[in-house]
Amino acid sequence: MRKDVRILLVGEPKVGKTSLIMSLVSEEFPEVVPYRAEEITIPGDVTPERVPTHIVDYSEAEQTDEQLFQEISKANVICIVYSVNNKKSIEKVTSHWIPLIIDNTDKDNRVPLILVGNKSDLCSAKNLKNISELFYYAQKAVLHPTGPLYCPEKKDMKALCVKALTRIFKVSDLDNDGILNDNQLNFFQRTCFNSPLAPQALEDVKNVVRKNVSDGVRDNGLTLKGFLFLHTLFIQRGRHETTWTVLRRLKVPPDATTELNHDAYLFLQGVFDKHDKDRDCALSPEELQDLFDVFPYMPWGADVGNTVCTNHHGWITYQGFLSQWTLTTYLDVQRCLEYLGYLGYSIVAEQESQASGITVTRDKKIDLQKRQTKRSVFRCNVFGDVCSGKSGLLQAFLGRNLTSQKEIREEHRSYYAISTTYVYGQEKYLLLHEVFPDDDDLSDADLTKTPCMMIAAKSDLPEVKQLYGCTPLEFCRKHKMPPPQSFTCNTAAGAPPRRDIYTKLTTVAMYPHARLRCMCTCNRCTFCLCHNFLNSELLQTADLRSSTFWLRASVGVAVVAVLGVAMSRVLLKPR
Repeated sequence: MRKDVRILLVGEPKVGKTSLIMSLVSEEFPEVVPYRAEEITIPGDVTPERVPTHIVDYSEAEQTDEQLFQEISKANVICIVYSVNNKKSIEKVTSHWIPLIIDNTDKDNRVPLILVGNKSDLCSAKNLKNISELFYYAQKAVLHPTGPLYCPEKKDMKALCVKALTRIFKVSDLDNDGILNDNQLNFFQRTCFNSPLAPQALEDVKNVVRKNVSDGVRDNGLTLKGFLFLHTLFIQRGRHETTWTVLRRLKVPPDATTELNHDAYLFLQGVFDKHDKDRDCALSPEELQDLFDVFPYMPWGADVGNTVCTNHHGWITYQGFLSQWTLTTYLDVQRCLEYLGYLGYSIVAEQESQASGITVTRDKKIDLQKRQTKRSVFRCNVFGDVCSGKSGLLQAFLGRNLTSQKEIREEHRSYYAISTTYVYGQEKYLLLHEVFPDDDDLSDADLTKTPCMMIAAKSDLPEVKQLYGCTPLEFCRKHKMPPPQSFTCNTAAGAPPRRDIYTKLTTVAMYPHARLRCMCTCNRCTFCLCHNFLNSELLQTADLRSSTFWLRASVGVAVVAVLGVAMSRVLLKPR
């Protein structure tokens, strides 16, 4: 919601614009009316919406057209005032003012227009009728606009509004039975409006739904159909601020994600320990079946064994168990809430609801602005041609080399792989997702917005010439990406593939704004030393055409080399 509202009053001369403003401020009709009122600011603590409001007057006698255009561009809502006893002022609304405003505003960001018929028994500055209401509705048009919610022609809510409210209904339906019972309705009411509904008020709401919608109430609970009807009714009766309050209070930012919090992980650790009867840190098929006996169906399919870490028997390990729950929370939080409900999370953990175990991360844009993130789960989409090694990259993350990957049945194949990595001592979850985009899905814009890394898979095989306009290394340089990272899952028998590539992926996801100086993190190899030197501030600020610079650089390198040899001899000298 906006932090302030700017209202502009326009119209023909002597229609009462200035009188309306001065009557609002002084609560009486002014005896002397100037050509134009100075801009006034109404403090937020005296407005119904608690938002400061700026009211701006326009005078043709004192302001130029350029000043008018500037005020139109700054306004959040524009009141076009006409006099009901002045035919010319009425005609000018459609012939002059509306076209003028349209021509001077962005077509993708139109401001609300309010027509004000002054000098009548409905809205009169002289009689002080509906003055405060006028500015209240002008403020309301900005803070709670009807346009994004409702289509007057169809007399129904717009598709995006229905979609958002449907999501909110499902999140509030904690037991996932398709209805909101009284406890869930009150939880929803407290969340959005900070107070529960009285029992009689709940019955009154359900009675209204019963009278107007079939199947709006079932088993004395509110269905999705009834929930949507109530919000349609609110909007039609001019109470769209109610719907906006719900949407804003339970809004998930576009780039936000859902994660389990510390309490939920502790609960799941207890669930795992309870059913790991042989204490081997893995759940056998029998132990897993015993765990899910409280579910009406088996929640995990056969592909779960190829999505998370398992032991040599193919049983889900402790780490794999928590990883699968992390994946479910990230991809389908509603299903996670349902599963937690079956396990009795709210009762065992003594929480008000399953929702208390979920954390919604802040918008990714804020993370970029603050150059830090509190996220624990990072998603990496894996693109590539057929047989380029995408599946091998995913399975290698779970510790499986090429030999063990060949044993995976096609019907049990998974397009996700999730496990933990460590970045500067912090444990994070990395979620790999194998995707199949169209040829045009990856653009230059995507490469600038999202950190990208090129993986040179199957690096154990002879390198072939890439049939492309530039080499992979040239492509990376062009787009300011790290150099191609060599990777293979064809390791010796029993040896798991190297995991350093996954640490790099998590690192660039955590710090997308930073250009990593060293991609192998050793800072000792020749590549790292050269790469760091070429990116150093010394080299960036130096005059590369100066012979003096290169002479100093040569001497410096020679000194470092001599010192390095001397130190190595000292360290290797037998004691």
